[in-house]
Amino acid sequence: MELTVYTIGGEKTSRTIVLDDQIFNITPNDHAIWLDTKLILANKRQGTHDSLERNEVAGSSRKVKRQKGTGTARVGNIKSPTIRGGGRAFGPHPRDYGFKLNKKVKRLARMSALTYKAKGDEIVVVEDFRFENPKTKQMVGMLKALALQDRKVLVVTKEVDPVLVLSTRNLQRAKVTRASDINTYDILNAGKLLFTEGGLRELEGMFAGQESKVS
Repeated sequence: MELTVYTIGGEKTSRTIVLDDQIFNITPNDHAIWLDTKLILANKRQGTHDSLERNEVAGSSRKVKRQKGTGTARVGNIKSPTIRGGGRAFGPHPRDYGFKLNKKVKRLARMSALTYKAKGDEIVVVEDFRFENPKTKQMVGMLKALALQDRKVLVVTKEVDPVLVLSTRNLQRAKVTRASDINTYDILNAGKLLFTEGGLRELEGMFAGQESKVS
């Protein structure tokens, strides 16, 4: 697939860039996408929830009432889960929700997500640029020039640009990430992928490097 390279002013340049079919035109694997997205969201969970069981609740251990002859169920002490204020039975405790996922599956999931974006015409490429000062107004102007002001945009760059990050952080519908940090969830969560030329080349080089490692 061949895409036109735009300026940050929204004008077409004379240059075009060809997307690598081995990354942007594969047979998508929906199950790999589901697994990788599940892992990413699981890793975002703090897992710090906790509850007090009967051995952790403060209170007397004296038997509440006699064992037999009351006509009701037997009760040990006020820490029992059946009594209000008692311990919780089988309650949650701190845990890690993450799980193991092979690198090949993660790679396949990202390429599948990129393929969906490419087929949906949801990829835009702009020439490499830098803002002199961190200003949200500059970022808003660029998105408007590219007709992306009403879309959720993921800006993919070659390396971390603190000025660009600061210019974007107040925008709820825009996010900046490095090509090496891109993940399946961010790709699918974005309405449009806005690549810089350097970011796109870095992404393709990254996948080429991963291919050589696993082969």
